[in-house]
Amino acid sequence: MNFTLTIMGTASAMPISDRNPSAQVLAVQGRLFLVDCGEGTQQQMRRAHLSFLKVEAIFITHIHGDHLFGLFGLLGTMTMYGRTADLHVYGPRALGSVLNFYKSFFGEHDSYEIRFTPVDCAEPVLIHTSKWVKVSAFPLRHKIECYGYRFDEIVTERHLRENPAYRGKSYAYCSDTTPFPELAEWVQGVDLLYHEATYPVAMADKAAERGHSTSAQAAACGRDAGAGRLVIGHYSSRIKDFDALLAECRELFPETVAAQDGDVFEI
Repeated sequence: MNFTLTIMGTASAMPISDRNPSAQVLAVQGRLFLVDCGEGTQQQMRRAHLSFLKVEAIFITHIHGDHLFGLFGLLGTMTMYGRTADLHVYGPRALGSVLNFYKSFFGEHDSYEIRFTPVDCAEPVLIHTSKWVKVSAFPLRHKIECYGYRFDEIVTERHLRENPAYRGKSYAYCSDTTPFPELAEWVQGVDLLYHEATYPVAMADKAAERGHSTSAQAAACGRDAGAGRLVIGHYSSRIKDFDALLAECRELFPETVAAQDGDVFEI
């Protein structure tokens, strides 16, 4: 689990029987970083054998239910497991009110401290640094305040002793957003890029209306960013033909994978 991404959910807002809402876990040297926390996330983590107690930080992109309705259950379970380490939580300033509500009604017996840091930026900014990774936030263009996150491995002396040319691994998460030119610059050169592809090309008008991207727009971002690989997700409930959606992406960026719940990507 040196630098491993596990997909918890690939659905968008509408509940789907065989797909969970948005959530992903990035494992770096055994520490876990949760990005978004849709309904059912803790059940998905159990299925993937990922420890609740090893979650170092949670990063929420925006205050839509399909990206955070699983948060209360996860926070409560951490208490039941006797967590004592501080939990860092990042997200839009409005997330602070959500966490305060949780603490007021359900946090009386919490065994750990939730340390919330609001994200508020107009360009990429470093928000979290740990032993193995640094995390930057950057704004996305959705119907409400929304942020993406980039994870860059910290290159240590051990890395350089083993390989003087080692440059560190990287991953970027771009959830709900319409396309805009700066985004490819902000995720430039990442080894793995996740970009929502809620709609096929034929539904470009619907994507623009709802603050989302099409398959081709996601692929264009991966191409322009020079990403190593592109992973797409956050599919509309109308999507039935994933092969066709993937084909639209691969016309522009061949190194594209259409994620399914439970997929694991070694970076």
